[in-house]
Amino acid sequence: MRTRLQLGRIPVEPTPLDEDVDVRVGRLREMVRGGRITALTGAGLSTDSGIPDYRSPGAPTRTPMTLQMFLSSDEFRRHYWARNHLGWRHMDSARPNDGHLALTRLQGQGRLTGVITQNVDMLHLKAGTRRVVELHGCYGRVRCLECGALSSRQELAGRLEALNPGFADRVAGRGAIEVAPDADTTLTDTRDFVVADCRRCGGILKPDIVYFGENAAKEIVDQAFSLVDEGDVLLVAGSSLTVTSGLRFVRHAHRIGKPVVIVNRGVTRADSIADLKIDHYCSRVLSALAESV
Repeated sequence: MRTRLQLGRIPVEPTPLDEDVDVRVGRLREMVRGGRITALTGAGLSTDSGIPDYRSPGAPTRTPMTLQMFLSSDEFRRHYWARNHLGWRHMDSARPNDGHLALTRLQGQGRLTGVITQNVDMLHLKAGTRRVVELHGCYGRVRCLECGALSSRQELAGRLEALNPGFADRVAGRGAIEVAPDADTTLTDTRDFVVADCRRCGGILKPDIVYFGENAAKEIVDQAFSLVDEGDVLLVAGSSLTVTSGLRFVRHAHRIGKPVVIVNRGVTRADSIADLKIDHYCSRVLSALAESV
């Protein structure tokens, strides 16, 4: 099953925090008592680690790179790699927050089957969580589109620095640089950046990330569905479920009769089928759950 990521937005208006969050966490605690949780996580889980999201209330409008854009021209690829060269270090330096650590504690308690994450930030792995399905890949790997060779982003950073000595210093005066959830930045002037090709075949290098307009690998999707089937409750943390890539797992859980709990700031596309919705910060809710289970 290969599902294409879809660009699109749902109305994102500021929403009030649930004042009865403790009551709702109590309901969540009862729902998972004696059962096992499968977690589906999104960018909202990582905001407390300093990584911005796309769609939470008040988030700026962002236009992620699409696969079609990346493949269409050398100019787009130069633009992407120049911005990523600045942004990936911010993501690499990020550390797991209380929400990530709470999920790891739940797994240690035998309450979590694993995590399906839409994030590419590797924070679940840094937190020590096992059985993490990286639905959209991760920032730490680079793949050649010609020969399929994989390499580390750290290794590529050295090559790009050698090809572009002092680039970060040169662009410092070109305006503020804002980092996006996929390690991209808002830098617009990239005309003097030199891109590296595959060492093995000279092919095009691309982050091992599923872009908008690209398909998630079938084996990865199958692993995610298996995790949903293993759990007794599907817990969504920090995702508006705007793209069908994550929404399909919620629909699947609902269709086979598994309870669905959503913890997110703002509305989601699955609010109408959720058995429990908590409009609050993920770190607060997950920490409380891990302490009480």
